[in-house]
This record gives sequence, structure tokens and C-alpha cells, in this order.
Amino acid sequence: MSTRNALRQALQATVDNLMNEFDQIPASRKETLSLLVSFVERKIREGHTVYLNFICTHNSRRSHLSQLWAQAAAHHFNIPNVVCFSGGTEATAFNPRAVKAMQEAGFLIQLKKDGHNPTYEVHYAENTKPVIAFSKKYDDPFNHNNDFAAVMTCSHADENCPLVFGASARIALTYDDPKNFDDTPQEAEKYTERVNEIGREILFAFSNVKA
Repeated sequence: MSTRNALRQALQATVDNLMNEFDQIPASRKETLSLLVSFVERKIREGHTVYLNFICTHNSRRSHLSQLWAQAAAHHFNIPNVVCFSGGTEATAFNPRAVKAMQEAGFLIQLKKDGHNPTYEVHYAENTKPVIAFSKKYDDPFNHNNDFAAVMTCSHADENCPLVFGASARIALTYDDPKNFDDTPQEAEKYTERVNEIGREILFAFSNVKA
């Protein structure tokens, strides 16, 4: 689609930079991303809502990053009826390091309920419904649990969750875990690197959706 919707100003700046880096995406990754594009296009052709559930073991970092980028990308490229969720094979918490990295990318993330598993409202554009973000299992009642694409964002979940009930497609779009650098001098750098990598690839995918 040619029309593009504006994002929050700070986020738009990040998006513009990442879209200038599409040539950094390896051909093998573009091939995997084409599976996501095909699923979205097929659901649009069928006149159905596009449900995406990004899944990682703990639903604490990569699955949240992917969900938020996908929802923002769908809005930016004016692709309607895309609803994104995230979940894990177990619930923990949306890691504060990942929250901070997404805030630095330009997402407005507001704490709504504190505790061991906080709830956040995430805004990516004006006059849009915020994404409610908290850690949960992929089949939590909060998520849509029928006819969705299960996008596996970590290799552990992909290898140890051979069957995702309710999914009509499964895509292994795995990323390295920034958790490996927690409490090291590289921590902030690696979280930013992962936010940008996921954003770059998700934006590339949605930029190729034809509806």
C-alpha cells in the first residue's frame, strides 16, 4: 500500500533510519520474512483479520519486541485488521531492559500495574489504541487462540514447542537473546542492537505486503 500513516515523532525517526538499512538484511532472513508476508497477504485476500502471536520461552524480551514492532509496522504501512499478540511457554515479566530499549527507540510505554509481572500500555502513534503488554503464556485467554500465525522468536521455544495449538501457520523467525549480556558493559548496546534488528526485519516484511 502506498499510503503511510505517521508514527510518534521519535519512533518515526527510528523507523526512517531502519528503513534505510534494509540492505543489511541477509537474503536468508528475507526468505524467512517472506513467509510472514505471505500469511498476512493470504488473510487479507480472504477478508479475515490477521492475527499474529510472537512466541518466546519467557515472553520477556524478543517476543514483546517483535509484537510491538509488528503492530507499529502494520499501522505505518496502512495494513488494516492486523492484531498482534505475544506469549511464552511460561510467563515471567516484560523485562525492564527491553522496555527501556523500546522507549529509547521511540515507543511511549507507560506502567499501568506494578508487581512481579507488570502491565504496560504501549503507544506507537497518535489516536490509536495502545497495546497492552504483560508476560503471559501463548495460549492465555488474553490472546487470540484460533487461526493465527505462531511466529517463534527464539530457538528454544521453536525446538521445545513442536505444536502450537490453534495456529494455522508457524514461522521460525528467531533472534539472539540480549539477556546474555545482562549486567555486562555491553548490556545497553546489545538491547539496542536487538531492538533495531527486529524492527528492521519486521518493517521490511510489512513494507512488502501487497493487499
